[in-house]
Amino acid sequence: MSAQQTDRNHFERQILFARPIFVLLALLAALEEPISRQERRSVSFLIAYLIVALVITQVERLLRRRSWHLPLACDLLALGYFMFISPSTVPAWFPYMFICYAAGIRWGFDLTLPLAGVLSLTLVLLTAVKGEIHWMRVVAWIGLTAATFAGGAGLAFLGDRNKLFASQIEFFSRINATMQVDQGLAESLRLFLQELGTTFDVEEALLLYRDTDLERIFLWRMKAGENDRLIPESLPLSRTDGFLLDDMDATLCWNSVVGAGSGFGWDRRDGRSIKNLPRLPGPVLQEFKIHSLLTVSFDQSGQPTGRVFLLNGREPFEKQDLAWLESIAQHIGPALENIFLLRHLRARAIEAERSRIARDLHDGILQTLLSIEIQLDVLRRRVPATPEQAASALANLQQTVRNEAAELRQTVTDLRPLRVQSADLVDLMRGFAERYRNESTIALDLLIDSTQLRAPDRVCREIFQIYREALNNIKKHAKASHVVVKLSQDDSRLVLVVDDNGEGFSFAGRFTADELDRLRLGPISIKERSRTVGGVLTVESNPGHGARLTIEVPLG
Repeated sequence: MSAQQTDRNHFERQILFARPIFVLLALLAALEEPISRQERRSVSFLIAYLIVALVITQVERLLRRRSWHLPLACDLLALGYFMFISPSTVPAWFPYMFICYAAGIRWGFDLTLPLAGVLSLTLVLLTAVKGEIHWMRVVAWIGLTAATFAGGAGLAFLGDRNKLFASQIEFFSRINATMQVDQGLAESLRLFLQELGTTFDVEEALLLYRDTDLERIFLWRMKAGENDRLIPESLPLSRTDGFLLDDMDATLCWNSVVGAGSGFGWDRRDGRSIKNLPRLPGPVLQEFKIHSLLTVSFDQSGQPTGRVFLLNGREPFEKQDLAWLESIAQHIGPALENIFLLRHLRARAIEAERSRIARDLHDGILQTLLSIEIQLDVLRRRVPATPEQAASALANLQQTVRNEAAELRQTVTDLRPLRVQSADLVDLMRGFAERYRNESTIALDLLIDSTQLRAPDRVCREIFQIYREALNNIKKHAKASHVVVKLSQDDSRLVLVVDDNGEGFSFAGRFTADELDRLRLGPISIKERSRTVGGVLTVESNPGHGARLTIEVPLG
């Protein structure tokens, strides 16, 4: 069942249980009057109405999956008949209040307001006709009319606000569903902008983000009716004023951008109206074919960093539309920030991984190929004079090529994406440890507390990558003879420790990943992989005596 259907059922349940309560109050008010023939008829009608209301509660409970409910017109007919047969109009006020509340929920405040006016005037006229107040008491009559209307209008407003707030909550739940880290930035923004475009009925929705690290502006565009994957346009920061305006705290609406134009807006910090509204440059208006727009900014780390634009609405925008968009931007800001931060972390991890691969290729196979080229040049000159020595040297070069080919093949294998699950993590770690022992002279002890590890697949994947990269780094750079790896898990965390007796890092002491970032030290790729799963990395180094890496990943 959708959230919208759930909210609708919630409103109908409110009406369902309010009906017998208001009828019971009307019955109690009727019983307070002197019993007469007409009074007995009205009491009998209210008792029958109460029984029907109670029966309907059971019927609607049985048929709730079919979305059935008693039409409000039936309650209106019941009220009209009761006002006709009742000698007193006081009991009729309670069904009147119920109808105003139910109509506010089902029909909205604008449609219910005239209905409340007609019913309140009818009630007061009937009160005057039945002699409960004298015709000459004009002040009392007007006051009673106004009070009756105000009561009905107030209940209608309450019902309408109830429905409005529930629809806003339902909308926020849909927006939150679009902001999923696992589905990536492009898909999240596509769904978000698509939802905005549909809700506000506009031709196009835009999101602009200023990336100060890359010194670029990224622009995502979503046109009505399109479902293609969004690819951002990258623009220089020099176009900031053109797209992000010169006032990032301005919340703006332009219903017309022709000539002097017409629009309104306010400062989002204090809500004060802006007299001189910022405008988009003419080239931007022409490029995007803008006739009208709404725009609000969103924050990152407490500072405005981007804007949302809704372009060319089917109907003129109103102040409540702009206020609603501003509320959406405030609500979605933290989710956008998380997705952009994850994108930044992934970009840094990719950059670090590329740097590592480039370094490994440069220090490994490229150096070997250069050495082979030099030796081949020497052998080419020696072959005529000493063929036997040349043959022996060629055999050594052939073995060197085999070794480098095997290492390159292993590097390519390590670069392939892994599908690691918690059930496979221990077996993969043991298999890699066995191969590691066979390919190096380093003694490796792998200690795993439990073979029944339970962790999300993405955590297991990153833990295995960290484990593999740490061991490869030790083999290539640490000059260690012994490595101990420990993997343990409890109810709240997964812990990986890699301890070697090699040369250690260039620094001494115990540092967290954030401290290493400030010092520009430590294994970049391992730091980023740890952050990706919310882990805490600690590096202990004692130059000349080894190093220890500890990664703690919370599982709660």
